[in-house]
Amino acid sequence: MNRSSRLWRRADILWEEPMLLAPLALTAVVTVVAVLTPSHLYFSRFLVVAPALAASMWPVVETVALGLLALAIDVLIAVTIGQPEESHTHLFTIAVIAGVTVAAASASHVRQQREETLAQVRSVAETTQKVLLRPMPHRLGRLDIDALYLAAAAQAHVGGDFYEALETPHGVRLIIGDVRGKGLPAVGVASAIVGCFREAAYDEPDLARLARRLDVSMNRYTTLLFGDDLEYFATALLAEFPDNGSVVEIVNCGHPSPLLLRAGAVREVTPTAPSPPINMGALLGQEYHIDPLPFAAGDQLLLYTDGVTETRDHTGAFFPLTQHAGQWDADSPSRLLEQLHRDLVHYSHGRLDDDIAAVAVRATDDRPGGPSSPGRR
Repeated sequence: MNRSSRLWRRADILWEEPMLLAPLALTAVVTVVAVLTPSHLYFSRFLVVAPALAASMWPVVETVALGLLALAIDVLIAVTIGQPEESHTHLFTIAVIAGVTVAAASASHVRQQREETLAQVRSVAETTQKVLLRPMPHRLGRLDIDALYLAAAAQAHVGGDFYEALETPHGVRLIIGDVRGKGLPAVGVASAIVGCFREAAYDEPDLARLARRLDVSMNRYTTLLFGDDLEYFATALLAEFPDNGSVVEIVNCGHPSPLLLRAGAVREVTPTAPSPPINMGALLGQEYHIDPLPFAAGDQLLLYTDGVTETRDHTGAFFPLTQHAGQWDADSPSRLLEQLHRDLVHYSHGRLDDDIAAVAVRATDDRPGGPSSPGRR
């Protein structure tokens, strides 16, 4: 990158982030006030604040340059309007500015190193996200599909929530789930479950056996972990949409009940019998139960993680999902998720305390026959 390109890039940054000019503006204001006020008030001593402020937002070279500018201004004020008896005060101010500039340069260097490390970590998180939550096709078989993922932290990109949809010989199979726990261990568990699903969804003849295989796979994975990580489990919901019927089969492994939106009405699809969370099947000794559900053209199914229903307003009340869903006018999965996103942000005033994942599925009259087109997540 040549010199002119760097200058243009920095100009663009200043245009987008005018607060970066604050240290320079502070220097100008202190200089004007020091010149216009009596010299015995020593307003020039506030020039020391400028390099200290610059360290929080400027690179090392620019921070040092501003410190030198502050030194030059103080010397100029001392020579032009200062009194002989005030020379020791100006010398002290010069020494303080020099010391603060050195400290500010060091702080700026440390900050830049941490920002570079954070950028690398974010890059790794983005790569992990692309592997774990790869873009879901907008069309699979006779289904229109879309997905939504919201991280609780503004700078986070991936967490323990996961989803996947695949077109298999048994029809379209879909999974959505939430790993108990936080941080990279939860991401690892989620990755193990999604990886097993991507393989087993093509092989297992029914959802009950698929859920059991996921349970066994996760149990093997967690035995390789240490300490409290042995307590990791995941709630999940498995759904199968056969190509030759207007029905969906669901296995709910301790997960929040999905919503069925049909002809303007909304209802929760609760399981007729409980199925254990993934990695707790052997402990609880329960079988995985399949619930069939009519799913005709125009019907929509909303699957979500508990971050949706556990979103709170300023009073601490939980988000009333069914009530809000009854007010939506959505004729497509993408529109449905847009309205969900809007209501969640408005209800929580932008303060999401947990990761949120949601998948919307709509049945159409079309039968599979053409290739599905990948969409954006």
